[in-house]
Amino acid sequence: MQPSGQNPLAEVFERLDPSDSDFAVAAVQRMLDLGRQQEASDLHLQPAAEGLVLRYRIDGVLETVTTFSPAVAPNLIARLKVLADLLTYRTDIAQEGRLRGSDGEVEMRLSTFPTLWGERAVVRLFAGANRYRRLDELGFPGEVLQALRIQLGETSGAILATGPAGCGKTTTIYACLRELAAGASGRSLVSLEDPVEVPVDGVAQSQVNPKVGLDLATGLRFLMRQDPEVIMVGEIRDRATAEAAFQASLTGHLLLSTFHAGSAAEAIGRLSDMGIEPYVLQSGVLAILSQRLVRRLCDCAAWTDEPEARLGLGVQRVRVPVGCQACRNTGYVGRMALVEMLVPGRTELGRAILSRTDTARLERLAVESGMVTQWQRAREAVRTGQTSPAEVRRVLGVGRKAGEGTADERG
Repeated sequence: MQPSGQNPLAEVFERLDPSDSDFAVAAVQRMLDLGRQQEASDLHLQPAAEGLVLRYRIDGVLETVTTFSPAVAPNLIARLKVLADLLTYRTDIAQEGRLRGSDGEVEMRLSTFPTLWGERAVVRLFAGANRYRRLDELGFPGEVLQALRIQLGETSGAILATGPAGCGKTTTIYACLRELAAGASGRSLVSLEDPVEVPVDGVAQSQVNPKVGLDLATGLRFLMRQDPEVIMVGEIRDRATAEAAFQASLTGHLLLSTFHAGSAAEAIGRLSDMGIEPYVLQSGVLAILSQRLVRRLCDCAAWTDEPEARLGLGVQRVRVPVGCQACRNTGYVGRMALVEMLVPGRTELGRAILSRTDTARLERLAVESGMVTQWQRAREAVRTGQTSPAEVRRVLGVGRKAGEGTADERG
């Protein structure tokens, strides 16, 4: 291995001997175990001219740990493929499989892809079954939790968790599912996922299988005949799935799902663009949660009054990251959720959805009806020193102001 730089995590691998016949087995096991210990969401093995670069996505940010020499790189990828039951001799095609941790409980997903310098591998490390089990553990504001629990008590309609990849949508939906399964309602709960990430007691969980024609839309139609009361669909990706999901929400089923959208109001616009009729959205949607995850500042962070440190967030004083051993010199430890919740209902907002109002106006109406936007929560988190302006801009972008958070505010 080449010098590891300043990342202390590299010490785990520096004690291994690349000439040892069991090097690949030991190194891969340490990669997976270390990723679990650091609560990383992804493990990247990136081939380059100098070797195979190991990086972890920790708190949403990729950290380079070490670089393995080109001589051992193929063996490391091959070991991962063996664990995932993939074809080790095919290095020219993309492959995907699943593997388990050393305790045999937490599953992970491996994806390989051919590149100029060799195969690239990414391992998605699913959150353990004992993490973020219930809604109270997600760190949502009290008023959002209260409103969400009210909606979970409904017998029909859709609750959607939206946001970009890696923002915690699936974690939120799983927490909702556990909340329902732990209740005394005796409801029939089923799920259709791609893939099943974590088993949930009391829920009949199924996984899509495209090889036999069982995709999300087809599986959802069959699940409707299984006498369910609550249906969780892993993700709404296309029009066929969206139509089947909302049909379920309008026929006496509570639907939980995730959807990629930049904000709660934008989710309405995107679903409309996919061909979902406005009356279906107005009648079928109970609530839309939109969330982002920002890193929390470490205790080593320092307060500053410098105007340039505010990055236009409209606060007088901010904390900025410093870096210490406790935070691996990143300045941050852990993450917090910035969440907004849109509830259409039979209000002016609901009527605006029926009339196909643009996203900017939908967001303004939602704010007027009491929705606290992600930008408002971000500004409050900066004001109280929980996170930094730079982190807010990294996650939410630089093209908007953190004022009222409406879509037509431009920086």
